[in-house]
Amino acid sequence: MTIRSIPTARRVGGLRRLWSTALDLVFPPRCAACGRVDIIWCRDCQAQLEAEPLDLRSQALPPLSGALACGVHAGVVQHAIHVLKYEGQTQVGEALGQRMVAALQAVSWSVTLIVPVPLHTSRLAKRGYNQSQILGDILGQAHGIPCQSQAIARHRETHTQVGLNREGRLLNVKDAFSATLPLTGQHLLLVDDVRTTGATLLACAEAALVGGAAAVYALTLTVAQDT
Repeated sequence: MTIRSIPTARRVGGLRRLWSTALDLVFPPRCAACGRVDIIWCRDCQAQLEAEPLDLRSQALPPLSGALACGVHAGVVQHAIHVLKYEGQTQVGEALGQRMVAALQAVSWSVTLIVPVPLHTSRLAKRGYNQSQILGDILGQAHGIPCQSQAIARHRETHTQVGLNREGRLLNVKDAFSATLPLTGQHLLLVDDVRTTGATLLACAEAALVGGAAAVYALTLTVAQDT
């Protein structure tokens, strides 16, 4: 009898699956919102997310021509953003994106180009996707507006903004972005998941204006409760 050798990659993949299964048995996944065991995001919480009403929050943040959030960063929407960003549950992006579609319908902004707030290439490689691009694509398709993820680049890797005060956040992202495509005359809409102090959006807006944009707006899913 001939014993065939199993390719190393296949053996490693099998071991990883066994290890993941063993971890799930000891530490089963729980729904990020309600804590239900054996699933990261359950159907009940998905239904609650889809039924969650908008709570539009606008704020003056020059040089932005307008800054709008679909609600505060709390409850089922906050949990949905978490699983979209950190748990790889990209299917949640559809319901979140539809909140942005409705929010943009509620304002009279004249938008010609949608630009997701970019991740640095190293973070994008680690996560595998940009959650803001998922949202921007949904928004662009619904409104018939081009979504261009390459219009602004994050050319300097920044530290996480979590735990920094407003001054620290502004310094952290200072000169971190630049326009990489011609933006002359564009009325640009920046799209991101959460707005805390607005430092990242402001840095992107400055880069867009330097690149020739005529106006820059910002739309996020949520805004920090103390903003």
